[in-house]
Amino acid sequence: MRHAGTDPELMDLIRRFVTPGRRYMRLGGSSLRLSGPERDLFVRELVQAAGEITPTELGILLEGGWRERKTASWLVAVSGRTEFRNRIGELLLASGGPYQGSLCIALATFGTDADADLLCTYLDRYLPGPDFRWDQTAVFSTLLHLDAALGTERAAPYLAAGGLWQQWSAATPNAVRDPQEYRQIVDQLCSFAGECAELFAGTEPRN
Repeated sequence: MRHAGTDPELMDLIRRFVTPGRRYMRLGGSSLRLSGPERDLFVRELVQAAGEITPTELGILLEGGWRERKTASWLVAVSGRTEFRNRIGELLLASGGPYQGSLCIALATFGTDADADLLCTYLDRYLPGPDFRWDQTAVFSTLLHLDAALGTERAAPYLAAGGLWQQWSAATPNAVRDPQEYRQIVDQLCSFAGECAELFAGTEPRN
């Protein structure tokens, strides 16, 4: 991991892409509460940032802390940079901080079976351990979203009687949120990302 306090290159990228307008705080659920001119400005600036940042710079942000990784994940989602799929999957599987939901949104916007595979790999690793109370609901809800988008039923075995989701839910009742309810949030966030991606597609070629 790279640390801003000792890494001038990372600090410059944070200044340019992470902290303007407290962007890292407004990505995710907070973006759904924006409206009117404030929302329009946020979308334009996010799309502009997605067009300005280079693949090398995105890679550096993904080596940083949770704010950097959260922001980078959204910039990847908006710009549709599927070349970062494996890196996003690695970070998701590492389960190392409060940015997992943003990684899920990036995979959801890519929207392929390969992205569903990465979510299933996470669930297969972390659902069997009741002591692991991290991002299972966000990941599982994203899998439900992809099932709906792809016409698949990858989530069905987890929901079956005796399935991993049922086992984990029973063992961690205080950590569980309704995945179908949370999926609605994933749907809304993907819709927001899709709106930004559509605007991005109409801009000049990316770096």
